[in-house]
Amino acid sequence: MKFSVADLLDHLPESDVLPVEQLEKALGLSLTPDKQHLRIALAGLEKVGLLESHEAGISRRTDDSLIEARLRCSSKGFCFALREDGGDDIYIRDHQLNHAWNGDRVLVRITREGGRRRSPEGGVQCILERATASLLAQVEQQDDHLVAVPLDDRLLTTVALPAEDAAYLDPEAESVVEVRLDRYPVAQFPPLGHVARRLPIKGGEEADLDLLLTKHRLRERASAPRASLRSPNDKGRTDLTALPTLLLRPWQGAEAPELPALSLEEGDEGLRVWIHSPAVAERIAPGSATDQWLRQQGSAYCLGKRWLPLLSPALAKATGFRPGESSAAVSVALTITPEGQLSHYRFALTTIRPDAEVDTAALEALADRKPKARTVPAPLKAVKNVLPDLERLIAVGRGLQEQRLAAGSVDLDLPFPSLEVLGDLRTPEPDEHHRGWMIALPPTQPLALLREVVLVAGRALGHHLQALQLPALFAVQAAPDPAEINEVAKAALALDVPLELDDEGNAPAPGVLAAIFATSERRRGLQHQLSEVLRPVQISLEPGPNLLAGEAQAYAPWCLASSSYADLWNQQLLVLLLSEGKDRPSVRHKTRVDLASDACHGQIDWPLLPPSQMAELQQSRSVSLLQRLNGRARFLADLQADLLAMAQARAAEPLVGQTLTGVISGVQSYGFFVEIPPSLVEGLVHVSSLKDDWYEYRSRQNRLVGRKNRRTYMLGDAVEVTILKVDALRHQIDLVAILPEDDSSGSFEDSTGPDDQDGFEPDSSEEA
Repeated sequence: MKFSVADLLDHLPESDVLPVEQLEKALGLSLTPDKQHLRIALAGLEKVGLLESHEAGISRRTDDSLIEARLRCSSKGFCFALREDGGDDIYIRDHQLNHAWNGDRVLVRITREGGRRRSPEGGVQCILERATASLLAQVEQQDDHLVAVPLDDRLLTTVALPAEDAAYLDPEAESVVEVRLDRYPVAQFPPLGHVARRLPIKGGEEADLDLLLTKHRLRERASAPRASLRSPNDKGRTDLTALPTLLLRPWQGAEAPELPALSLEEGDEGLRVWIHSPAVAERIAPGSATDQWLRQQGSAYCLGKRWLPLLSPALAKATGFRPGESSAAVSVALTITPEGQLSHYRFALTTIRPDAEVDTAALEALADRKPKARTVPAPLKAVKNVLPDLERLIAVGRGLQEQRLAAGSVDLDLPFPSLEVLGDLRTPEPDEHHRGWMIALPPTQPLALLREVVLVAGRALGHHLQALQLPALFAVQAAPDPAEINEVAKAALALDVPLELDDEGNAPAPGVLAAIFATSERRRGLQHQLSEVLRPVQISLEPGPNLLAGEAQAYAPWCLASSSYADLWNQQLLVLLLSEGKDRPSVRHKTRVDLASDACHGQIDWPLLPPSQMAELQQSRSVSLLQRLNGRARFLADLQADLLAMAQARAAEPLVGQTLTGVISGVQSYGFFVEIPPSLVEGLVHVSSLKDDWYEYRSRQNRLVGRKNRRTYMLGDAVEVTILKVDALRHQIDLVAILPEDDSSGSFEDSTGPDDQDGFEPDSSEEA
């Protein structure tokens, strides 16, 4: 079908009746077979209680017992429904999946409420949207059936293949195939598919990238529609071409998104930092074919040495910044106090002329340069005329970072490994929108400066649009569960990390924990644990706190319109306000308010935009848009994790059979994970390979303890391991621990009894 259940429901109003003919038009259905499929779907959804039919058309039925979620399964067969509303994950037993697969959007009904250490249970009532249209697999002959066995062992199924696909049987397992699904499982009938092509397993860097693009369905992206780009309006534009402006270039990959430029200016109220975002919003019409295409793309994707851009080539070229050339920008002047606090701001449509590019080499040369040196190092010659501004910007960035961390944001020293194949992945995006924490960066990294200003600019727009009651897309980050933070703190105490709980036994704030962990010898393992309980940033229709940005009230991203549609949406709204906003109640009033500045807050009691325009904005800013953008953020996180894991596994392949020293990065009942430098690849030492004793798992202490010899393996310990096997496709590294020559009893003093041993009960933290 050309539509999913989610597409169908997204086009239905919340309460009104919609004629079927209008729904057909909205879904783009013109052929008779497609219309027949729609009517079959409507009849089915009516039977399951999601829709009601009327003479005039169809309408939604409200059922508060149905919860929208996304399915996450593990290789062990445990499945959880991750709720879109942020509630507790719901455990789904295999007989309650109703043919839903890992990653599918589903409607779930709870069948059993959760307890103190037990997740609620439920069953899938309806599959809203399938996540898997094609998959990587190996072809096998099982009895009389030819099947495709997915490489992703979270897909708990096989796919039946036609007999002619027997040509793809590979007894040597030197290749995999791409399988296109022709039919999902129905009742007792299995899924059907066919082999689209063969892919080599060891074909080099480009072949590995092809494998990952195929896995994540990024090989065939829809082309941008043909459309003429708008020209930015010169009326009311502020000319800032004389203001020294710097381009910070942290990325080197082909088709990397354009990042904002920075300027510095002395104002009447103090130092003003300007941030200039490429004027993407002025080049396209909201709701146009190009805008809809960008909405579908959602974001740019870093593939290491190159990017899959958000913008079309024509749009990227028209909006890019180049030194010495005038360009249209959407800017904000941020007045920053000496303490690093934002005191005032004012937005503007501007024209800028960047003076120079600043890269890592320039900042490193500046850091190494002696204060009174007369010579200018080669990397600084291109920026020698603006060196004072650059030095002041760096100082401002440090002050902004201190304020952000003091407000609760978390920096963790968990950078990507220095593998050349990772390219730009080693440098995170400025707002880290798919994480709940920031990667700690050295001051010689251009992004370390740029991201601090980007975050303050997003805070300014969030406050501005909230005060003016305009329909923005807000980025929110909820506080982590205090119980989970307490568990991390107690694990650290068990590892003799010096920290104090309060009188009620509660842990310090995550930022304080991060600072304490940074000084510990076991910091990587502890920081990994902390990172896992920090909640990711979500796009929301309502303002709220964003701990990542150090913002307690409202944060609206807009500076990265070249790489994120959420930023582009807010930039469109800002441009609309600056160009068409009504700055006085009527023409009879002579006094105007400055809609671009925070000075207008509390002075406006009239509609800023026409009612018809506001209605279009509200309709376009839908729940389905939120789900798409948040889904894309999760997709991006999964893609980057796969790219990293593939690169690390390839780096580990030449080390098979070698004995290396690593650090225990995680402990589970089934074994412990070891992180091996320099690629920081993580492998598993399975508990069954520890032949010297029977080991008990102490979850609260992050350790395995031998019953007889009392030897311990705990988080942060250095351990010698031999790499036994590397499966790059499944990102699995098998290790065996080398026992020390002195096979004496461990020094651990057993202070816990058998009650501290963990029994298994389904929990959403189970490995997935």
